[in-house]
Amino acid sequence: MHRRLFLASGLAAALPLRVWAAAIDYTPGLVQTHLAKGDTVFLDFKASWCSTCAAQERVLNKLKADNPAYESKITFINVDWDEYRSDALTKGLKIPRRSTLVVLKGDKELGRIVAQTDPKVIKALMDTALNAA
Repeated sequence: MHRRLFLASGLAAALPLRVWAAAIDYTPGLVQTHLAKGDTVFLDFKASWCSTCAAQERVLNKLKADNPAYESKITFINVDWDEYRSDALTKGLKIPRRSTLVVLKGDKELGRIVAQTDPKVIKALMDTALNAA
């Protein structure tokens, strides 16, 4: 075994699982599948070029790192705004723009944030999702 590969495999095994967990990329039908299973879904409508989206992502990642329960109990789904802005999900939820965060459970929307990067506001939305999970 190559030394680098050996060291990397040992490092990966030593790191907590939550470091490697990531949001799921949206595909049509994915949200409905998770909601039908009873999951609490946290949608992040984002674009790769959006600076507000990048700021939200940094806050989300910090909050997830601080509280592993977020990732263990909430299903995070990234929705690419450029690809899915005209999708039935986006239209049905009346998503006004990228940098929109939405929490869903069952057939209800529990909360949403549009273009907000304040960690306290985002944490409140994540706590809403966690309490519903």
